[in-house]
Amino acid sequence: MTTTSQRPARTHHDEASRARHRRGFWVVVAAFTVLMAFTTLPTPLYPLYQQLDGFPTFVITLIFAAYGLGVMSGLYLAGHVSDYLGRRRVLLAATAVELVSAVMFVLLQDTASLLVARFLCGLGIGAVTATATAHLAELHAVGRPEADGRFASVTAGAVNTGGLALGPLVAGLLTQFLPHPLTVPYAVWVVLLVLAFGALLVAPETVDRPAERPAYRPQRVSVEPAARPHFSAAAVAAGAAFSVLGVFTSLTASFVGGTLGLHSRLLTGALVFGVIGASALSQIVLGSREVADRLRAGMAAMSVGLVLVAVGAWTTSLPLFAVAGILAGAGVGLVFNVAITTAATVSSSEHRGETLAGMFLAAYAGITVPVVGAGVAVTFFPAQAVLVVFAGVVLVAVLVSTRRLLARSTPSRST
Repeated sequence: MTTTSQRPARTHHDEASRARHRRGFWVVVAAFTVLMAFTTLPTPLYPLYQQLDGFPTFVITLIFAAYGLGVMSGLYLAGHVSDYLGRRRVLLAATAVELVSAVMFVLLQDTASLLVARFLCGLGIGAVTATATAHLAELHAVGRPEADGRFASVTAGAVNTGGLALGPLVAGLLTQFLPHPLTVPYAVWVVLLVLAFGALLVAPETVDRPAERPAYRPQRVSVEPAARPHFSAAAVAAGAAFSVLGVFTSLTASFVGGTLGLHSRLLTGALVFGVIGASALSQIVLGSREVADRLRAGMAAMSVGLVLVAVGAWTTSLPLFAVAGILAGAGVGLVFNVAITTAATVSSSEHRGETLAGMFLAAYAGITVPVVGAGVAVTFFPAQAVLVVFAGVVLVAVLVSTRRLLARSTPSRST
């Protein structure tokens, strides 16, 4: 998704140029996957940091929230600059920022360094998501001009969420069977990020840099008055949906290890992989359905999933907790998909980028603020009690916001 209009770098391409763009498409897919997977790599490792420094669970959520704040900062400050600086240049800069973060994880393991490394990770990803999505759309349009552009959009969405799902699973695999769990995963990603940086150097640029660079300004965020009722319902739904991902990503390791007494990093990684993977899969399977159908399915999946989260947490049932996470994750994907569709549909073309930027900021506020609240609560109350209350609060927010969205949706808004 871009925040302003896309400007292809060339209007005429021979077959050799199209072939370079087709290869470049898969290069960006691979780099995008590596970048997104890095953001969730620490998920199963938080208990090890906790043992090392002896900090409470609340600090884990602060470390996670630092990432969310970094993403919001990156979106606001740099999510749109590739429209005139160029897609490849911004992706290279963001990859360099991720590389710095990875090196910090390898060399420094104190709490302050973790906070800074996670913030830098989020900062880079805030610039990556919109830029990589736009780059894939433009590379595909040049490489396969006769093909349906939806392929690039679906691929970008799958890579975005699928990469997030891969991170904890790969970290669990690497640290379950290899020594030095707080070093090995990040060392592997240092190598992968260097390879991604080198590969991006040969990816074709798809944006002409203007002769006179526009004056820099942060991403403008605005919602037209006529769109605000729809936007507010969609923003609450997106924030509530992302809060589910945030809590599962930040607290699953503590719940599995502390409450259930199962100290398996592979198990933790697999659980989070299931939640985020279900979010990606639901969008792929049902993403072409009517808005109302997607919304009903997402609302139902999230509602049942959140109820089962509460029951699974209270009864300390691992199978129930796992099923609950998969259902809730599937619902998250559909609800967020509809929220983005709504924001794009109700805004005018002149303000669409600004409205979508607001929607992403709302989503990442949802992944940050409730997670910190849950972390504070875990300091004073048992984790299962916190998860039960959290599930209830989010369930109410989801039901209220999705019902408002459903009331405002029409069959014509099906894109």
